[in-house]
Amino acid sequence: MADLFPDRIETDRLELDALTPETVPVFEFYEHVREGAPHIDEVTEYLTWNPHQTPKATRDFYDHVASKREADEGETYAIRPKACEDGAGEFAGLTGIGVDWDTRTAEFGVWFRKPFWGRGYSGERAGALIELAFERLDLDAVVVSVQRGNEQSRSAVSQYIEAHGGHREGLLRNFMTHQDDTVADIHRYSVTAAEYREATE
Repeated sequence: MADLFPDRIETDRLELDALTPETVPVFEFYEHVREGAPHIDEVTEYLTWNPHQTPKATRDFYDHVASKREADEGETYAIRPKACEDGAGEFAGLTGIGVDWDTRTAEFGVWFRKPFWGRGYSGERAGALIELAFERLDLDAVVVSVQRGNEQSRSAVSQYIEAHGGHREGLLRNFMTHQDDTVADIHRYSVTAAEYREATE
């Protein structure tokens, strides 16, 4: 595994492990993202991917994650609460960091299983990824997109972006494309390396 992205990231309450068949077996992951999985329609309502119809779709996703890792274009992490938390050790969701080296920009994504909503985990793992982007990868900016209508995520993103010196840039029309080719507006947030360092000094 390439060492540009760490295999594991720890925060006060969370453990983030690079997603591989060893850290989360494919069939275990499939049970959380398949059609008919508990709360899956709520989980994916504002995401660009659809519930997986077969384990093959899940395996293809793992292959995609591995190709991004090998190309040093990003990493995807499985999120688990630490021993001090309810559901300790359970698979809680995924987070990812994608890097555009030409623009020196990172983009984040995240989703949680419904039992782990409302715990402040999104901001906690975002703080760790922002530090990774600026301190380890030496990037110039971090960007986060939230689909219009997803007010719960918008509130969380606004809080952690502003806490690190960034801001909301605006609403981008017809910017996001879903797997079914429908399009959506997104709120775009960003923080630069300079803003981050000023906010955290």
